[in-house]
Amino acid sequence: MHKRLFTPGPTQVRAEILKELATPQIHHRTPEFSELYADIQSKLQQVLFTKNAVLLYTASSTGAMESAVTNLVAKRCLNLVNGAFSERWHEITVANNVPCDTFELPWDTAIKPEMVDEQLATGKYDAVTLVYNETSTGLMNPLESIAKVVAKYPDVFLLVDAVSGMAGAPIETDAWGIDFVLAGVQKAFALPAGLAVAAISDRAVERSKTVPSRSYYFNIPLMYKSHLKNQTPSTPSIPHMYALNAQLTDMLAEGMEKRFARHAKLASIVQAWAMKHFDIYPEEGYRSQTLTSVVNTKGIDVPTMINRLADEFNLRIANGYGDIKNKTFRIAHMGDVQIDEIEGLLKAIETVLGL
Repeated sequence: MHKRLFTPGPTQVRAEILKELATPQIHHRTPEFSELYADIQSKLQQVLFTKNAVLLYTASSTGAMESAVTNLVAKRCLNLVNGAFSERWHEITVANNVPCDTFELPWDTAIKPEMVDEQLATGKYDAVTLVYNETSTGLMNPLESIAKVVAKYPDVFLLVDAVSGMAGAPIETDAWGIDFVLAGVQKAFALPAGLAVAAISDRAVERSKTVPSRSYYFNIPLMYKSHLKNQTPSTPSIPHMYALNAQLTDMLAEGMEKRFARHAKLASIVQAWAMKHFDIYPEEGYRSQTLTSVVNTKGIDVPTMINRLADEFNLRIANGYGDIKNKTFRIAHMGDVQIDEIEGLLKAIETVLGL
């Protein structure tokens, strides 16, 4: 039997969206495909508050992360690290022989604007990577404030992993001056995994044309050239695109401000519950509105709890990630989740744990 997902990706997908995946195939070099691409484009621009191009990657978010650092770093990249996925971005940068340094903090501590300012003041960097919402820890870095600092350095490009934040928390791409912001659709978009999206500034497109090519599949100039024709350079996942188009229509019908408010309300419910029974991992003031990392203060057997929830209630949450596995567990409250559903999940956890 299907386990209802409250995991921080993949998330639960509505049945009507799953049906979109079964739309009869079209050829990707036809006007019908270009119309689909253009429709998706205009809707994504509304979701991301941007007039910029939004590139579509038939890949996980990791592919879009690799695309960013292989195309948009001309001199040296500063990787801001305070969790597993910001650490991954550094590993990707190193693996592709892109010159880089890290600025590292403990996983429960947010990157602060003044820290970024101090690093960029050295003049060593022309790009900086930041994870907006760390899926591994439930920590939300202050993206808007950091973006203001980066804007003081005109030659520095801001590259943002918004994987578990996009579509669940505001991202004002143009107003904040973000050069590249990416996400996979399997989190707050509430779609099946396999597609990533990334808004890219005009100046980032121009820089990508000057950086020696480090990739073919993730080559931004090639992608952008096709984008201008409402096309992709290689065969995309057309079923995903149909599902994305339908979900974007529904998201915009809900209204992005209402969607963000629903996510904030869900976060407040889960986090009040977590503080009542346990504790929350990230420092106060920087807690995610799409997922909560609960500290295992009671010394419970986290895998057993997760398995019992699945077996007895057909509900699935996630263990902690990496170094904080079993020390924490994660509850996602993103996508199309409603208040009654999250309240039911919390009651089920209380039943399993005898709280």
